[in-house]
Amino acid sequence: MKNKPVLIFLLFIVLYSTFFLLKSQQPTRSVTIENKTYKLLIADSAEEHSKGLMNVRKLSNADGMVFLFEDSQVRTFWNQNTLVDLDVYWMQDDEVVGKSFLPSIDQTKAPITIDSKVPVNRVVEVIRK
Repeated sequence: MKNKPVLIFLLFIVLYSTFFLLKSQQPTRSVTIENKTYKLLIADSAEEHSKGLMNVRKLSNADGMVFLFEDSQVRTFWNQNTLVDLDVYWMQDDEVVGKSFLPSIDQTKAPITIDSKVPVNRVVEVIRK
């Protein structure tokens, strides 16, 4: 019974870690574009919009990210701290209204921006493989 406190402590660590791992996982949504279905992380807050896929080299549980906005506007995205190449789909609701390519910062060496040509309320970034 000497090991009982150690076992209780280890059990606590495992449960605590599991709780925070599950809590920190971002929800996903399936989106079909050009007859291909992608599993995408959801960015639906200003904080998530500004962070996006910055500093990401690989996603183990998703193909990219969908940015959901409350209104339709011309949107501007950039590659600051973006470490992967992205296909960017500009969408109005479920309709793709444009597509752009956003290269990684490693390729451009300086931040660049891309814009939707028309107002959109969703933007999908898919990591190029």
